[in-house]
Amino acid sequence: MTDTRLDYFAACTLGVEEVLADELRGLGADDVEVGRGGVRFVGDRRLGYRAGLWLRTAVRLQERIGVAHAADEDALYDFVRSVDWRDYLTVEQTLAVDASVRDSGMRHSKYAALRVKDAIVDQFRERSSRRPSVNVKKPDLPLKLFLQQDEATLYRDLAGASLHKRGYRPIQVKSPLNESIAAALVLMSEWDKNSPLCDPMCGSATIAIEAAWIAADRAPGLKRRFPFERWPDFDSDAWSELLNEAFKRMRMADIPRIEVADRHPGAIAIARESIQLAGLRDRIHVHHARLDQFHPAERPSIVICNPPYGERIGKRDHELSWRDLGDFLRRECPNSTAYVISGHPELGKFMRLKASRKHPVRNGPIDCRVLRYEIGEWRGDDAEEASAES
Repeated sequence: MTDTRLDYFAACTLGVEEVLADELRGLGADDVEVGRGGVRFVGDRRLGYRAGLWLRTAVRLQERIGVAHAADEDALYDFVRSVDWRDYLTVEQTLAVDASVRDSGMRHSKYAALRVKDAIVDQFRERSSRRPSVNVKKPDLPLKLFLQQDEATLYRDLAGASLHKRGYRPIQVKSPLNESIAAALVLMSEWDKNSPLCDPMCGSATIAIEAAWIAADRAPGLKRRFPFERWPDFDSDAWSELLNEAFKRMRMADIPRIEVADRHPGAIAIARESIQLAGLRDRIHVHHARLDQFHPAERPSIVICNPPYGERIGKRDHELSWRDLGDFLRRECPNSTAYVISGHPELGKFMRLKASRKHPVRNGPIDCRVLRYEIGEWRGDDAEEASAES
């Protein structure tokens, strides 16, 4: 294994950058630099593999191939042709190029991606009269071009499909909470991984599953197939060592009591199937119950949930859901800390609790806030005295 230091970029949801940076530092990354929507870092090839295997809050993981000034299409083409693509791809393999263009003389991202592809296949054709093919769905070599203010940066994507796809979600549910965001909520919640945790409005149980995997030290990429496993410079020995280490670290018996509930039978059915696919049957306790009927067997120290907001249900239902959540927290979770994600600034007031912290985060197209509540001992008049501010 070479000790060459490589430049990487891990992309994430807006608002999750600092959590991702902490993950990378924990994996041994150097020169960690937080930016908008992602984190740059430095490490060897083994670190890139480890990041793909262990990162919970990233959605993309890319290794930089090169950077150059590219004021026009010819300069971009020449830059890409200057790379020896035999180091990255064989003629029998496939590639795909995705491009992002901003404030550049080249305004069309699809055309920029086409020029990158042309430069690669022209180089192969010139050398061997043969060329690799394009496969946009599952390429052996996924490439990403960033073209900003005439500076072109070219990456190869270690993950291919988004890292948030863990493989345990049976169907795509309406308005889901992304797995990487769910993991970020757990990691920013200050949960000690030993105390009881609950999600009283669990939907498909994504938060609970991510929490259980964190407590068990279960690598999120353990069953995933990565494009880098098909690359010419793939180090199979290093990858095998990392996989073996990950399997040895996993401790399912260390998962504390995690309880979830939802009033919708369809959500509960999906939650049960997701939990089973995640290897967590009998590790997460599932209740089909309304909030006023849900009584956790153990008082949770941490509550994390994603109540309805946006256009998923009617306004009146929103208000009642948030009011019921506030009542549940006071009644069932004294001396706990709750983390609630809100996509509408007016909904929090219906909980009749005062948020001690508000952290902005993006959930899909919606600008949200993670509201932190410190729940004290419940008194009968708490609901009347609680601040309306959230």
